[in-house]
Amino acid sequence: MIRLAIVDDHAIVRAGFREMLSEELGMSIQFEAGTAEEAQSLLRQYNCDVLMLDLSLPDQNGIDLLRTVKQRHEETQVLIISSFSEERYALSMIRSGASGYLCKDCDRSDLINAIHTVAQGRRYISANTAELLAREMAGETDKPAHQELSEREMQVFMRLVRGESVSAIAHALHLSVKTISTYRSRLLEKLGVNSNAELATYAHQHGLLLD
Repeated sequence: MIRLAIVDDHAIVRAGFREMLSEELGMSIQFEAGTAEEAQSLLRQYNCDVLMLDLSLPDQNGIDLLRTVKQRHEETQVLIISSFSEERYALSMIRSGASGYLCKDCDRSDLINAIHTVAQGRRYISANTAELLAREMAGETDKPAHQELSEREMQVFMRLVRGESVSAIAHALHLSVKTISTYRSRLLEKLGVNSNAELATYAHQHGLLLD
C-alpha cells in the first residue's frame, strides 16, 4: 500500500486529487494539508511514502517545505504537483531533492505512473522535463541565471522576492544575518541586479513568483 499525502492550499484541488485517486488500488491517502505548518505537524503523526506538494503555500513556499521534508523524513518521496510549467521549476526542484515534477493539468495516468515511480525510490521525469534535460546537456539552450543557483541560494532568493528582511530570513533558516547577507550579495551578482526590488523584477519577468 502506497501511503499518500496531499499538500495544497486550495481545497478544491485537494478534493480533485482525492477523487482521482480514491478508486486506485494499492494507494491510501494518509492526510491532506493546506499549509506547510499543517503538513509538518501531520508528517510527525503519519507515515507517508509519497507527499504530493504544491509550490505555492500561504505560510511558506514549497521550496522550503521540500528541504524540510528531505531533512526530517528521508523515507518520504516528494512529488511536486504545480501550476507552473516544467520550464520554470522542474529542473531546480529535482536538483533540490524532489523525486518528480508534474503540472496540475496532467492526465490521471501520468499522475498514477509518477506516484508508483517515486514510491519505488526512483525519479519520475516527464517527457517535457526529459527534453529540458537533454537540451541542457547538449548545450542547445542558454540557461537563465536562476537555474545556476544552489538550493540554498534559491531558498534565500524566493524569500527576498516575497519582501522578507535579511534578519527574518536568517531566523527562519536558522542561519546568521551575516550568512544571509552573503547569500544576498551572491544573488545580486549572479543575477546581475543591484537591489531587492530588481530581484523581484527578475522573478516576475521569469515567472518565478509563487504567490
